[in-house]
Amino acid sequence: MNAVLPSKGPLLTGKGWTVFFAALIVVCALAPVLNIMVPAGSALHMSDYAVALIGKIMCYAICALAMDLIWGYTGILSLGHGLFFALGGYMMGMYLMRQIGRDGNYKSDLPDFMVFLDWKTLPWHWSFSDSFVATLVLIVAVPGLIAFVFGFFAFRSRIKGVYFSIITQAMTFAAMLLFFRNETGFGGNNGFTDFKRILGIPIQTQEMRMTLFVLTGLTLLGFFLFSKWLIGSKFGRVLQAIRDAETRVMFSGYNPLGYKLTIWVISAIMCGVAGALYVPQVGIINPGEMSAANSIEIAIWAAVGGRATLIGPIIGAFIVNGAKSWLTVAYPEYWLYFLGALFIAVTLFLPNGIVGLVRQWMSRVKAPREGRREAQRAVAVEQGVEPVALPPLAVEAKGARA
Repeated sequence: MNAVLPSKGPLLTGKGWTVFFAALIVVCALAPVLNIMVPAGSALHMSDYAVALIGKIMCYAICALAMDLIWGYTGILSLGHGLFFALGGYMMGMYLMRQIGRDGNYKSDLPDFMVFLDWKTLPWHWSFSDSFVATLVLIVAVPGLIAFVFGFFAFRSRIKGVYFSIITQAMTFAAMLLFFRNETGFGGNNGFTDFKRILGIPIQTQEMRMTLFVLTGLTLLGFFLFSKWLIGSKFGRVLQAIRDAETRVMFSGYNPLGYKLTIWVISAIMCGVAGALYVPQVGIINPGEMSAANSIEIAIWAAVGGRATLIGPIIGAFIVNGAKSWLTVAYPEYWLYFLGALFIAVTLFLPNGIVGLVRQWMSRVKAPREGRREAQRAVAVEQGVEPVALPPLAVEAKGARA
C-alpha cells in the first residue's frame, strides 16, 4: 500500500502575506521617507544611527535564519557559522579596499596595510578583488566551497551531535588564528577599514546608507520566502525526518549525506551574503568576527526566538541584539551576564522559544472556543438541526452557584 503525503499548503497564509507586505513597505518606503525626507528635528525622523543599527541586525537575522535551517529543521548544531559570515565580509572588504585607490594614507595603489608591511605587489588571492561582479561570485563561492569540503568529510564520517559542534568551533578558531597573521594578506588583527566608496559612489552618503539598508531588508525577506518554500517541499520534509530519526530515513532508502550537505552549503552561503552586506554598513571587518562567541550568539538568537519556526530566529536576532545595543551603553559590565542568563532561562523554561510560547498561549485561548463549537455540533446532531440554527451555549462562570 502506497503512503499518501499530505497536500502541500500555501507558501504563506493570508495573514502571513499581509505581514510580509507590511514589512516590505516598511523597508522599501517608510524607512527611506523617515530617514531622508523627514527633518532631523522631527519626532518621526529615523536617524542615521538607527538605519545603521537596524541594517546590522537584519544581517544578523539572516544568519539566525540560516542557523534555523540546519539546527531547527535538520538537527545539526553548528558553532562555526561565524566563519562563513566573516568570509563573505572579507570578500566584500577586499573589493572595498581596492576601491580606496590612491585616497589612502600612503597614496598608493596598494591597500595601506600592505604598504606599511612593505609589500610590493598584491598577493594572488587579491587578483579579482577590483571587479564587483567577481566579488559577488566570490561572496557565494568561497563560503559555499569551504562548507562543501568540510561538510562532505564530516557527514560522510557520520559525525553528529556535540562532536560536530566541537569540530565546527575548532575550524572557526583555526581560521581566526590564520587571519590574524599579517603574511596571509588579510590585514592581520586590524582587518579592513576606512572604506571610501562602492561602485564609485561614496559610501558615507545618506543615500548609499539607505540603499544598503533596503538591499539588506530585501535580502532578508527573500531568504525568508526561499526558506519557507524549501521547508515546505519534499526536500524539507526529508530534512525534518533526518532530524527526528536519521536511521529510519536510511532504512527507507534515502541517503542523508546529500540532503545534509546541501542544506549545510545553503546555510553557509546565506551567512556569507549576510557578511557581505554587513561590512559596508559597519565599516570594518577583522578576524574577531570569527570568534567562538560570535558563532555561539547565532545559536542563541535561534534558540531565543524559537527553532523550526523561521520567523522565530529573526525575532530572536532583533530582541537579543536590540538589548545588546542598549545594555552595552547603559550597563556594559552586565551585558555578558544578561546573555548567559537569557540562554539558560530559554533552555530551562522556554525550549520552544518566544514563538513557541506565543503559540502555546494562543492554543490555550482557542481551546475553550473549539470546545464550545464541538458541544454545539453534538447538540445539533441530537436535535437534527443545523449548528448555525442553535443559540450559543451559555457558559456559566465559575463560582456562580452557591
